Amino acid sequence: MNLASIDLNLLVVFDALYQTRNVTAAGKRLNRAQPSVSNALARLRVLLGDPLFARSGGAMVPTPRAHQLMPQIRQVLEQIQQALAPPAHFDPASARDRRFTLAAGDYADITLLPAIIGALRRAAPSIDLRVSRLDRRHIHQQLERGEVDIALGGHISGPESHYVRRLFDEHLVCIASRQHPQLADGRWDLARYLSLPHGLYAPTDDGSGRGIVDRRLAEIGGQRRVAATFSHIVALPAVVAASDLIATLAASVARRYADALQIQFLPLPEELAIPSFPIELVAGRQVKRDPALAWLCDAIGQLNLSPLPR
Repeated sequence: MNLASIDLNLLVVFDALYQTRNVTAAGKRLNRAQPSVSNALARLRVLLGDPLFARSGGAMVPTPRAHQLMPQIRQVLEQIQQALAPPAHFDPASARDRRFTLAAGDYADITLLPAIIGALRRAAPSIDLRVSRLDRRHIHQQLERGEVDIALGGHISGPESHYVRRLFDEHLVCIASRQHPQLADGRWDLARYLSLPHGLYAPTDDGSGRGIVDRRLAEIGGQRRVAATFSHIVALPAVVAASDLIATLAASVARRYADALQIQFLPLPEELAIPSFPIELVAGRQVKRDPALAWLCDAIGQLNLSPLPR
């Protein structure tokens, strides 16, 4: 059936007839003359190949086919009404009894959440937040089911139906102790990078950090030795500062510990040429019909979360 040839007004007439069981009453409900309703019913009968309503006394009794169609047609009409209805007003300052769930990994915990939660506490003090662990294997299903309202981080863009907002671009740097004995001569190149032992942040549900670096090394015929692996990113800078390990991690995270831990920054060797990547806010399709969630996405997107320049 070609949907372009279907007059959706026929579905409205069907709904009114089903509810009133009377052509005249249906016409009054729709503000249409009785002949107009009768004509629409005739077209529906041809379109659907069924009488749909049979006269019995003074009423129009739905056929089994009409009973079968009614729930689906009602759902379609409700969805159209929701899609076309003007968005309801949402006042964050006076909002009550609303709770949002944000999914975030270690990166977002450190770089994004302090600014986000601070701003939301000022703008909407009566809104509650829950921060859950970002499960990359299931996050798209969680967003679709409404179990999570917003996911924050890198490499999480999902289906086209999801709302995606780019917050800023992140890049990787190498860090080492400022007293690292093998870096005192100032030489820094790929050979030196590969000769030193590495610390690695690799949470169990996210191998992306290692994948980016090691895939690129494999492409250029290099291999690094990972001497220590950590499931929490906060451990990595402290360990690097107190040992001969070096580490490759997001620049925004490294900057938060540079002065306190006396770590130095080193650029990735030119041969690696790993490009920057977007840090994103991702929400489910319900953002289109939930003014409160739409406000939250926009409020986060308006914050100046961008890290310092390279």
